[in-house]
Amino acid sequence: MSMNTNQKRILIKLGGASLQDNSVLVKLANCLTQYRTLGYQVLLVHGGGPAINAELTRRNIKWDFVRGQRITTPEMMDVIEMVLSGSINPKIVKFLNARGLFSLGFSGVDGPTLICSQASPELGMVGLVEQVNSRWLEDLLSQASAPIPVISPLGTNVKGESFNVNADWAASRIASALKVDQMIFLTDQKGILDARKMPIKDISQLGLEQLVEDEVVTGGMYTKTLTILHALESGVQSVRVMSAQDCVDALYNDRIGTWCLNERTFQKIQQKVAKVENYAV
Repeated sequence: MSMNTNQKRILIKLGGASLQDNSVLVKLANCLTQYRTLGYQVLLVHGGGPAINAELTRRNIKWDFVRGQRITTPEMMDVIEMVLSGSINPKIVKFLNARGLFSLGFSGVDGPTLICSQASPELGMVGLVEQVNSRWLEDLLSQASAPIPVISPLGTNVKGESFNVNADWAASRIASALKVDQMIFLTDQKGILDARKMPIKDISQLGLEQLVEDEVVTGGMYTKTLTILHALESGVQSVRVMSAQDCVDALYNDRIGTWCLNERTFQKIQQKVAKVENYAV
């Protein structure tokens, strides 16, 4: 017997920086348990930047970033695959399974889940996701005792070559393909910061575009903002950015983190807020 296809879906992207703190996995497990209890189908995409950096440093391999994405050589690709699929992914899966959260770990190469082309010659073996194998993911989620897919951000092309995929882009592409109701970015920051370095409570697509244009968001947050815009434009109803440390509290507190909303939803909320404020006056 398959699960109800009308179930709400949530995709959580766990940043690699957050994984440096072991307490984050405990909070993640509690958060996932709550979402499953509330009836959500849950998917998890993880990064691994700091762990990759550490292994590259250990091997005396230098690297650089362009617009928030790592320039990837074939030598680096071997290290990235080893760290993501050989170390981080199994660690998360073992941790979740030990706490009763049936989880299945794999990378975007498996299935294949993420079918890529080369993003640009400048970035080397960085993949641009051209297609998500949503049918395989749908089949996985439709099982009676569906596991939580735990996905590492690697992709492959038609020739079977592996690519390094930015984890934020992997999450956004999967969320869009599966039409999830909400995507959550668990990071090492309290949310998206404005020009004064203060967390933004909620923001529209136009607001996000302005942050990019004004160069308020830079580095990894620049890339993340672009992926959020893509998700909202592709039908994801809302995207939330927050500290991984706050993920459990955020289930019951809408004021935690930054809510990114499409224009229609954002305007509706602003109208409701205005009505409440006018009534209070």
